[in-house]
Amino acid sequence: MSRTEVNRFGEMDVFVRVVDMGGFSAAARTLRMTPSAVSKLMARLETRLGTRLLSRSTRTLQLTPEGTAFYESSLRILADLEEAERGAGAAEQPAGRIRLNTSASYGTHILTPLLPEFLALYPAISLNVVQTDAIVDLYAERTDVAVRAGPLKNSSLMARKLGTTRMMIVASPAYLARHGTPASAVELEAHNRLNFCYRRTVEGWPLKEGNKLVTVPVAGNLQASDGEALRQMAVAGVGITRLAAFTVRDDLAAGRLVPVLEQQNPGDLEDFHAVFSGQGGYLPARVRVLLDFLAERGRVG
Repeated sequence: MSRTEVNRFGEMDVFVRVVDMGGFSAAARTLRMTPSAVSKLMARLETRLGTRLLSRSTRTLQLTPEGTAFYESSLRILADLEEAERGAGAAEQPAGRIRLNTSASYGTHILTPLLPEFLALYPAISLNVVQTDAIVDLYAERTDVAVRAGPLKNSSLMARKLGTTRMMIVASPAYLARHGTPASAVELEAHNRLNFCYRRTVEGWPLKEGNKLVTVPVAGNLQASDGEALRQMAVAGVGITRLAAFTVRDDLAAGRLVPVLEQQNPGDLEDFHAVFSGQGGYLPARVRVLLDFLAERGRVG
């Protein structure tokens, strides 16, 4: 079969869909094909390429090293085609699925309220949103955009800044009524300090004491994997916690939480970025419009 008789873009599209959906049957449903047709097409593609792209078992489907490389190349090629068509006016609206990973706090307080607006602006885009404070590997998790807090590590990834927030220590009035309000770092150490269960960039809570900066170690009867869980526990009166200011703004206004040791707050800040892969300067239209939207409407303050 000559190269002109092979619909290589079609094969790539099916292959990418199989990987994204995690199987032949799921991909077949979205492509309006039969599972056997998808299976035969994949077998034909592997035969033509002379290598195994997918490792199949009864329950799982995994990419081989060659399959991973071909998947990443296919994504770039298909996006280039999409971009060319968009530039020529063949595609009026960005379309496709976006995998977005975000912290629970950003997702709850900023992203989720904006999603109806974004989806109304771009009805041909579908979103797959995962909320976790854990740092994900964009390539391994096939994630398009991840919203991350804190300093960025050196990597091949690109980023757009979404703003900066200050950190603050908070507690509920009920907790403070039962246990007293700490007036110093020493007094704070006697309280139940709720913290994250994963390693943070800065361990402990920094406080000003006169002309020096001290760090209060965090020890309490509860640790959580995300800031939203810590916020809810603080509102419930379980203990004192330290969170980004934007996540507790409504609670402070409503009196559910109050600042603690605000006079000793050193004013340290935490940056938020939308992180994405931009290899070769390539960025799908659907990802570009999401990044533009977040930079304009999803800023942290």
